[in-house]
Amino acid sequence: MAESHSDSSTSDNVVWHSGAVDRSSREKQLGQRAGTVWFTGLSGSGKSTVAVEVERLLAAEGRLCYRLDGDNLRHGLNGDLGFSEADRTENIRRTGEVCRLLVDAGIIVLASFVSPFRADRNQVRTMHRSASMPFIEVYVEVPLEVAESRDPKGLYQKARAGEIRGFTGIDQPYEAPGSPELVVHTATCSVEESATSVMTCLEAQGLLKQG
Repeated sequence: MAESHSDSSTSDNVVWHSGAVDRSSREKQLGQRAGTVWFTGLSGSGKSTVAVEVERLLAAEGRLCYRLDGDNLRHGLNGDLGFSEADRTENIRRTGEVCRLLVDAGIIVLASFVSPFRADRNQVRTMHRSASMPFIEVYVEVPLEVAESRDPKGLYQKARAGEIRGFTGIDQPYEAPGSPELVVHTATCSVEESATSVMTCLEAQGLLKQG
């Protein structure tokens, strides 16, 4: 089924060009259902760590998956963006579009981003919904004091010292999801337990069925 893509900012002369192989054909070939698993939470919550373990579990099952990490994308595609509210929104918008392309290729995408604003995450969900693509939001919940005690990059310390402005959880709010598909509590659950919960959720959402 051909997809229609439109954007009010796009020229009328730009038309989506559909190919001869659709997403369902690629999913059938891969034996899975494609979709985006979006990990959101504070810096230090364990988003990337859990995503890495889920990626390992999926690969062990022979699933084609790809992990998108906030820091990794800022090395290239989003390297021109800062951390203002507008730049954070654009960071998530671009990432959402990349997720859609990968899902269209039949891939299970694991995206781990602080993505502090609910509206930005909802925009990515809407992108997927408009293309009939699964979007599974995983809230990696952890108390601020636990995330700050981990501080793997030393960012909280810099934010407390005033060296970083607009840091989520310190002088910028984090808007927790209202109704995510899954919540994992990394302060009380191990990485392995959290990843297993995600795999169970993917099974329930139909992503691990044979295409």
